Amino acid sequence: MIAIIDYDAGNLRSVEKALNYIGESAVVTRDASEILRADKVILPGVGAFGDAMGKIRGFNLEDVIKQVVANETPFLGICLGLQLMFASSEEGPGVKGLDILPGKIVRIPAGEGLKIPHIGWNDIEINPKSRLFKGLDNNSYVYFVHSYYLQAERAEDVAATTQYGVKIHAAAERGNVFATQFHPEKSGEVGLQILRNFANI
Repeated sequence: MIAIIDYDAGNLRSVEKALNYIGESAVVTRDASEILRADKVILPGVGAFGDAMGKIRGFNLEDVIKQVVANETPFLGICLGLQLMFASSEEGPGVKGLDILPGKIVRIPAGEGLKIPHIGWNDIEINPKSRLFKGLDNNSYVYFVHSYYLQAERAEDVAATTQYGVKIHAAAERGNVFATQFHPEKSGEVGLQILRNFANI
C-alpha cells in the first residue's frame, strides 16, 4: 500500500488516481500509524512553501515524514513536495523546510521570452544511474508547473535536469528518497512509468 500524505495541499487525488490506474493500492491520509505502516509514501502538493510547512507542522506530520525516511521506506516528493524536502526556499524566507536532502529552492530568474510560472512540457536529461527513470529514454518529456526550482548541493543526488533559462535540477534521488519537480501523474505514459518504477522499488 502507498500512503499519500494529506496536509491540505492540492493535487492529492490526481496522484491517487494515477496510482490506481497502474494497479497500485493507495490511500490519502494524515494518520501517522497508517503512514508508518505503508510500503511506500508520497508527499505531493501544489501551493506556497511557507503555508505548506505550516500545515505539515500543524498536522504533526514533520516527525512522521522524518521517521518514514529514517525507516528507509521509499519516499517520493512531487512538485511542492520536492521543495519541502530541502532546508529553505526563497518563496518562504525564514521558514525551515524538512531538510531531508541538502540543497535550496530558488526562484526561476526572469529572462526574455520566459513566462513564470513555468507551465508546460519540457524534456529532461536523465542520470543513467537513476532507479526512478529506469527504462525511460533520455530527453523524455514531462509536465512542469512551478516558479521555484531546486539547486541540489550534491551532484550525485541529481536524477534529472531540464533547462528553462537556467539549469534546473528536475529530480533528486538518494537511498530511499526520491523527488520530482514535475508532475509524473500529469506526464502521460512517461509519468506512469516513473510511478511504476517507484512502486517497484
